[in-house]
Amino acid sequence: MFYRKISNMETTQRQSYLDWLRILSIAGVLILHSGMAYADDLWWHIKDKNSSQLILMLNIAMHLVRMPLLFFISGTVSYYMMQKRSAISFIGLRCTRLLVPLVVGMLVVVPPQIYMERLGQGYKGNFAEFYKTVFQLKFYPQGSLSWHHLWFIAYLFIYDLVFAPLFAWMMRSSKLQRALGWLSRGKLVFLLALPSIVWFVGLCNPFDEFPDLIHDGAYFVYWLLFVLAGFVCILTPQLMDALQRNRRFAMSIGFLCLVGLYYFALNPGARGGSLAWLNVLLRPVMAWSWVFGLIGYGKQYLNRSHRVLGYVNQAVYPFYILHQTVMVVLVYYITRFHDGIGMKYVFTIFGTFFFTVGIFHFFIRPYPVMRFLFGMKVSVGKGFSIKKPALASRQAERLIKVQIDTSEIGKVPA
Repeated sequence: MFYRKISNMETTQRQSYLDWLRILSIAGVLILHSGMAYADDLWWHIKDKNSSQLILMLNIAMHLVRMPLLFFISGTVSYYMMQKRSAISFIGLRCTRLLVPLVVGMLVVVPPQIYMERLGQGYKGNFAEFYKTVFQLKFYPQGSLSWHHLWFIAYLFIYDLVFAPLFAWMMRSSKLQRALGWLSRGKLVFLLALPSIVWFVGLCNPFDEFPDLIHDGAYFVYWLLFVLAGFVCILTPQLMDALQRNRRFAMSIGFLCLVGLYYFALNPGARGGSLAWLNVLLRPVMAWSWVFGLIGYGKQYLNRSHRVLGYVNQAVYPFYILHQTVMVVLVYYITRFHDGIGMKYVFTIFGTFFFTVGIFHFFIRPYPVMRFLFGMKVSVGKGFSIKKPALASRQAERLIKVQIDTSEIGKVPA
């Protein structure tokens, strides 16, 4: 009885470690995107005349982990949003939180990126002249309409739109939840990764990933499986406990996969040899190992609140929407400087962070209309004041104390 109360609390009260990990994921996106202009052998919208192999090595590792972790956490977010909501109500909420920011992003946020890229290609017109081409409704790269880095929002919206009835059924089905609990035994939780790994090895091209939805069917399913795994794990608290228990094992596998991938990156001849298949297999195995490991370590060490968490948790979504536009504008000018590539990279990271947070804090956060357009709750808080997420922890502590106290009733010292 007591275990069921704690399990129910873990699934109805949002867990702080998931918020911290989402923030960590967006930080990873910032670092990765900041390196794209300077990483060797990678295409990006604007490239520096010099390039770095070391930045390429960093980006290889981060690229394989950041989006899987974001999609997994997004699955847990969908679970929390579906509580006390019907499938239709959930879809309506996702329209305001995902579809509206996506449309705003495609019409307002992304066009400056394309304009700066066009300038680098020799375009001579001003932004007003260029902006008219957005409404020709021709898609990038031939046209000027694109979701660019906002593809993540588009994919997540489609997932939630299509799978809302399934999510609602899963939340009602106690038989399913009991059946899923079987996966919490030993290391069986890692079986959740098996369909995705098989799918990736069989159908995904690890060297040709372009999320335009039309030509991205294999990856569309690959990302979806992380969303479903996140939903299933938060639906069944025993699975999250299993990830926490097996965190060291998961990260050990992830570390070995990273070493293997770096071997292939540093030895191009090995990619086409008899071990070429291993270069492909290591990628989804590394992604799942790191996701499971980070979730496990996060649950162990990051499940605690902080007064700044509320503010950062509000900022992280608008930050994601805005950061690449700020970055592309900065990089367009930074690449003209004669400083070393390391200095440019560092300035890109901190410059993007500073200006993006400034835009959020002064022009989005205080205004209900802007909050709505960027997928935030419309209510405006003051300063760093937030709902105290420690409330759930205090309730759990009181519940545990009551359980301990009542367990002593009737016991007489020998």
